[in-house]
Amino acid sequence: MSDQGLTQAQQKMAAGGVHQTAIDVFSHFYAQLESGDTGVISEADVEPLVDVQQQSALEVSEEAGREALAATAVIKLNGGLGTSMGMDKAKSLLGVRGEQTFLDVIVGQVRHARQAYGARLPLIFMNSFRTQDDTLAALASYPDLPVEGLPLDFLQNREPKLRADDLTPVSWPADPSLEWCPPGHGDLYTALQTSGVLTELLAQGFRYASVSNSDNLGASPDPAVAGWFAASGAPFAAEVARRTPADRKGGHLVVRSSDGRIVLRETAQVLDSDAEAAGDITTHRYFNTNSLWFDLRALADELERTGGVLHLPVIRNAKTVDPTDPSSTPVIQIESAMGAAIEVFDGAAVLEVDRERFLPVKTTNDLLVLRSDVYELGDDYRLRARVEAPLVTLDPAHYKTIQAFDTRFAAGPPSLVDATSLTVEGDWTFEADVRAVGDARLTDPGDVAVVHSGAVIAEDGIAPTDPAASMS
Repeated sequence: MSDQGLTQAQQKMAAGGVHQTAIDVFSHFYAQLESGDTGVISEADVEPLVDVQQQSALEVSEEAGREALAATAVIKLNGGLGTSMGMDKAKSLLGVRGEQTFLDVIVGQVRHARQAYGARLPLIFMNSFRTQDDTLAALASYPDLPVEGLPLDFLQNREPKLRADDLTPVSWPADPSLEWCPPGHGDLYTALQTSGVLTELLAQGFRYASVSNSDNLGASPDPAVAGWFAASGAPFAAEVARRTPADRKGGHLVVRSSDGRIVLRETAQVLDSDAEAAGDITTHRYFNTNSLWFDLRALADELERTGGVLHLPVIRNAKTVDPTDPSSTPVIQIESAMGAAIEVFDGAAVLEVDRERFLPVKTTNDLLVLRSDVYELGDDYRLRARVEAPLVTLDPAHYKTIQAFDTRFAAGPPSLVDATSLTVEGDWTFEADVRAVGDARLTDPGDVAVVHSGAVIAEDGIAPTDPAASMS
């Protein structure tokens, strides 16, 4: 039945205009899935990653940094819709600093780096078929952004969701678009090749690519990091950061005992019995920021050697065909992670970066901190933390979606510079000029409540010397 499933999937992809190389990659992963390979990486088979080069210790001359940036292209992964926050458009179109969106800040960072270092520094987005139109429409307001001869974007490939019971392509007449899914960001390499962007970058003299998520505004163009990578001679490098208690989950880098290769272990690749060991931040100290660098020539050579199919580990992602309906048909999405390519290249390198290079927004908790006075946006469009960012936990029943979040913070975020944490339980709406201090907490009022202008939130709730919450 699985042979039939693969044939049906291949036919569906071909009919949908998917490039043959992308179909070959899918077929490679399908064979792994069919064989029962889940991509699991056992704790018994790995060792901790140690002795990592630190960004803070880099010594890169200004000239070397300029030369490296001159040969670098910036690629942003921009396929996400922000569905976990209730969005139906590209997450990068979300306002993050006043009226400025993620896209506006990214463009500002690149334009500033171009002016400061005299680099062409093309900015190219990997969009999905759901984010392309909105993103390009927003970028049209920056007529100076495109680099001649290069596109502003290329499309991530798509593949069919597979029924969990027989691995055949799922049918969903209620919304046929839900029959398709992206192949994970490991598709970056295939999409770069099949779109022709990889060939064009090399033809125009670019040597390096810096890749990061569009929701991580910390990963701005940096001549020191670019110069380090160029001088290293490595074909591939991953930016990692030191894990904190908040980073116990998520992808982290380990060393495979059998061959000494650095490999990426995602959460989905951890056995339940290994969860505690994998989450030990004193043993496995570095997590993957999903920001990486690679040598364009090395990538082109490897793709040519493998016929366009990089041998990345498969990730089996169990979902329902309609992600908003848990009773809909169970499906398997075949995925791969772009950071997993670190094990493909001999001599791959790792750089421990400062935490300011990792500012992702995955939830409205993250968004509140980024919009708050904890961060300042400089003339170079870099976000700099004034203090250590507090841990924010908002009640998901009332703040999970961006619409609900914006309604409750319509007057803007509270001041968080004096807070070590902010926990909000229940349904609170915040007026202007609210301040959180220490381990600030609001307990569930049992009804809709308002934090009035000028209020101070402390460990025991709203300070008694400030206006009390009113019930409405």
